[in-house]
Amino acid sequence: MALTVYSTTWCGPCRRLKTQLAREGIAFEDIDIERDPAAAEFVMSVNNGNQTVPTVVIETPNGRVVRTNPSALEVKTLLGAA
Repeated sequence: MALTVYSTTWCGPCRRLKTQLAREGIAFEDIDIERDPAAAEFVMSVNNGNQTVPTVVIETPNGRVVRTNPSALEVKTLLGAA
């Protein structure tokens, strides 16, 4: 499974989530939506036109799971690591 975290450098909840995932040993790709216009467009497309971060995408064999501002526990559960 692949985990992507869409974030910004100044977002407190983003920093918290990424720190918690790293502490749990959960690998993820971090994409700064302020540096990647396509990523910003994607985030807006799944958040009613808003650039709400962190937005998390988990690619699974059964499809894509998207969550906005999830807890580390929720991400861990979705990954099946809980």
